[in-house]
Order: sequence, then C-alpha cells, then structure tokens
Amino acid sequence: MHTVTSDIDVNAPVRTVYDQWTQFEDFPAFMSGVEEVRQLDDTTTHWKVKVGGVEREFQARITEQLPDERIAWRSLSGPQHAGVVTFHRLSDDQTRVRLQLEWEPEGFVEHVGAALHIDNARVGEDLREFARLLESNGFATGAWRGSVDRPDSTGGAPAAP
Repeated sequence: MHTVTSDIDVNAPVRTVYDQWTQFEDFPAFMSGVEEVRQLDDTTTHWKVKVGGVEREFQARITEQLPDERIAWRSLSGPQHAGVVTFHRLSDDQTRVRLQLEWEPEGFVEHVGAALHIDNARVGEDLREFARLLESNGFATGAWRGSVDRPDSTGGAPAAP
C-alpha cells in the first residue's frame, strides 16, 4: 500500500469546513479526476473517476464519522484504498484539514505516479482547491451532522446513525 498525507489551512470555522466536506456529491468541483460521487445512504458512496485516461467506478463506506473531527472510509469495490480526513480548529476562523490516504497502485502508470509522488502533489492541489472554493463562498453548501461509530474489534458493521 502507498500512503499519501497532505494538509491545508482553511480560513473558515471548523464547523463550516467540516460541513462542506460532508457534501460528497460536490467533490467533482475540487477533486481532479472525480467525475461523479453519489451518496447512496448515510455511509455508502458510489464514485466515477478518470485518472491517467483510465475510467473506474467503485463504492466506498464511511467507517467512522465524528462531526467537526474526522471522517474515515474504505473502499468496498474497485481500487483498494482507505483513508481519514481530520479537522483541527486553529482559531475561531481557521481550520487545518489533514488527509491521509492509503491506496494500492494498479498498473504501470499508477506505480510510476506513486513512486514519483504525483499522487501527493495531486491531493495537495485538490485540498488547495477545496480551500479556495470554500473561502470564496464563505459558507458551506450543506451539512450532515450525524455520527458513524467505528466498527468494534470483533468485526461488526458500523452503527447506523
């Protein structure tokens, strides 16, 4: 597995930043290569992406969600990956967003991109675009304030919000 970590400081309150991040269907506005995200239910999303000329679709499940603190996920199908995004209050009007992603490169192009840290650069650029869009709007376009409990150590499913 390859690991990518990136963070950005956003000039907005933590609640506003978190609320905007929960609007998964808006991700194509700031994430390059993401063509569509559909929220299937409180914990499941369906993604259509195109990276390096390769189109893929997959589903991901939110495995933990704590309002204003963190959202963790893992893939259910398609490219194997898992990650967490955390939200850190720096002041009343500034928030640090930190994204950590583990993914399994597939094929020559993805292995080369990971080796050259192109994925790190892309994630950093996507976070900068997220901050730019949110700061220019000045408000979140929506919010989901529910919680998803981390599965217990016996392998149980996430608790329904």
